[in-house]
Amino acid sequence: MEPAPVVLLAGPEDYLASRARDRIRTLLREKQPDTELVQFDAATYASGELTLQSSPSLFGEAKLIEAVNLASMNEDFLTETLAYLKDPSPDAVLVLHHSGGNRGKKLLDAVKAAGAPVVECQPFKKDAEKLDFVTSEFRTARRRIDPAAARALVNAVGSKLSELAAACQQLISDSTGEVSEELVERYYGGRVEATAFKVADAALAGRAAQALSMLRHALDTGVDPVPLVGALAMKVRAVARVANLRGSSASMAKELGMAPWQVDQARRDAQRWTSESLIEAVQALAEADAQVKGAGRDPVYAVERAVTVIALAASGR
Repeated sequence: MEPAPVVLLAGPEDYLASRARDRIRTLLREKQPDTELVQFDAATYASGELTLQSSPSLFGEAKLIEAVNLASMNEDFLTETLAYLKDPSPDAVLVLHHSGGNRGKKLLDAVKAAGAPVVECQPFKKDAEKLDFVTSEFRTARRRIDPAAARALVNAVGSKLSELAAACQQLISDSTGEVSEELVERYYGGRVEATAFKVADAALAGRAAQALSMLRHALDTGVDPVPLVGALAMKVRAVARVANLRGSSASMAKELGMAPWQVDQARRDAQRWTSESLIEAVQALAEADAQVKGAGRDPVYAVERAVTVIALAASGR
């Protein structure tokens, strides 16, 4: 992201917006170390503030103006920023962050029409996007991470992008050479998300005893039944989606919004399943989901039963 007179950060992912702001600050201060940083909230904007802050400094310092909370901007901010776009200050860089929604659409359209760069700050909804992010983090640091290790890291800490980035940086700083799946397991294998997916993988592979053993250990160490059922449901849905499809993993991944490795794993799992056993698993999961979210008195029994039903169905019993 290179500085420009006006830059728009568009989307609710604060971590990506923060990184974009940090990069702009760094680049500006490399060129002009005395750059003055000014910040204000578009929701509480006071009339005339943008004109005042973008005016040339008495000492000639450049200015970086960061405006946040554009999704709740007031009318003064909207009116004055629209006017500013027509004649932006040559001595200032204005960075606008709009997290989404319809408020201020006129301003967003005007920013884009003016040719200002737009940085997309949208949440990563697909594991494939998170995997690309992890790979990019290591590439930027001139390091490598094994693909299986990257998948394990996403499974363990991929719910929040800021946590995923922090995990990447920790592995980079604490190790040398290629990061292996074993190292990721050592650092993050105990996370709730990782534990839940391990239980789900064992159940869908038909390894009932292993799945139940892992499940009981997870429950004994305080893992809530809800994410366990969620992981099971995600795996069963993936199997159901690929069960009757044909084609390459890449084409199916694109069609289904999954990563190719997820398609490959789901196809391997699907070989153990019939339409009848899938229906049985889905019904068991629906019942377990309701039970662990308050409909039943014993959520532990509910998740144990779901794991048992799925594992036995997968093994053909």
